[in-house]
Amino acid sequence: MGKAKNIDNVSGLQIFQLLRFVVFFIVSIVFTKSHLTTEEIGSWEMFMFIASFLSFFWVTGLIQSLLPLYNRNRTFRRLGENNTEKSPEIFNAFLLLLFFSILFFVTGHILKNNFSVYGVSGNVPYLNLLLLYLLLSSPVCLIEYIYLLRGRSYRIIQYGFYTFIAQLFMILVPVLAGKGILWSVYGLLIITGLRWIWLIILLVRYARWEISPEFMREHFKLGLPLIITSLISGSAQYIDGIIVSAHFDDPRMFAIFRYGAKEFPLVLVMANALSNAMLPNFSTRSKMKESLAILKRRSKRLMHYLFPASVVILIFSRWLYPRMFTPEFIRSADIFMIYILLVIPRMVFPQTIIIGRKRTRVTLIAAIMELSLNIPLSLWLVKDYGAVGVALATFVVYSLEKVGLSAYVWVKMKIKPGEYIPVVTYLVYAVLIIIIFVLVDHRIIGGF
Repeated sequence: MGKAKNIDNVSGLQIFQLLRFVVFFIVSIVFTKSHLTTEEIGSWEMFMFIASFLSFFWVTGLIQSLLPLYNRNRTFRRLGENNTEKSPEIFNAFLLLLFFSILFFVTGHILKNNFSVYGVSGNVPYLNLLLLYLLLSSPVCLIEYIYLLRGRSYRIIQYGFYTFIAQLFMILVPVLAGKGILWSVYGLLIITGLRWIWLIILLVRYARWEISPEFMREHFKLGLPLIITSLISGSAQYIDGIIVSAHFDDPRMFAIFRYGAKEFPLVLVMANALSNAMLPNFSTRSKMKESLAILKRRSKRLMHYLFPASVVILIFSRWLYPRMFTPEFIRSADIFMIYILLVIPRMVFPQTIIIGRKRTRVTLIAAIMELSLNIPLSLWLVKDYGAVGVALATFVVYSLEKVGLSAYVWVKMKIKPGEYIPVVTYLVYAVLIIIIFVLVDHRIIGGF
């Protein structure tokens, strides 16, 4: 794959995240069409779920806090980009990720007999392999961001293309050859090991191997609010599940809610990639005006793709669900339709500016307020609207959070919404998708 001149950090990271999603989507489809039993597929899904749940919040927090620190931090007195020197920040960020990986690996082994899945203590699928995967997989998340920080955006796509093709091969070939799911787990571990080798090569090439407790303290201090924010935000879906399970005696209603309570993955992946890729741009004041213009332009381009795609999925939701699953899951489509509306708050990026300017405590306060509002609003709406009410509460509260963050950026940072939001384009799309939602909800359109 040759060097692409029109690829920048934003599009590079977006394509990388899209490749990741596509690969796991293909895996899920092939697994359901293969000889694997439902129990084996369930074991794989539980393996990936636990690995993600135990690592997503601290990996997200540490990566997001590294991005603005790379160009400007007190420890190494870096004031601006310098991609010609080897970076001590990258090496110390790697050490922090490695520390947390070892911590959760050791803690997992100490507590492994107390883990409970499906009501059986110690019944975690392939627990020893899971802990090994947790140890190896978390630090390699740094690879794509090393390329991003060093301005090698085309390398992000090259790395993503080759590594995800290899991952698809290592996971699916054993199953297609008639082997059990355990061999796919082995394949996942092998490709993760190869990523580790590549990570070491990049650390030798781009990082200065200088241990700095001072920088790690600075990094962790900035990252801790983001770690807690990610943990709170990630726990919201589990709290919603608890509310639904407590309100309905029928376990089928819980399954219907869980199958519907999913965001449109393309929106989530592309929006998060844009936000993360733009974080280093806001670390210095000198490029603030330029960075705001880039964020406005790139978010407008994203709106032109994601709003129409969301509208199409919205219209066909009630047709898709009974065909993807079973007819009884058509009720899940009503919940999914509300989650599609999350594209509206997702397309506004005040958090990018706030985190980029290292005001991470603001995002933590916003996450706490979001959770504090979500619980009572869900309990109130579930009485009249059932599980759909819980989904509606999620949309309302998340939208209010974005309004609050935008207000903070305007009032405290003196940055008007029009400086980073294409207001007219955004409002047109937002109104359009709400109108389409009402029409589909009342079965005026989309009644296939």
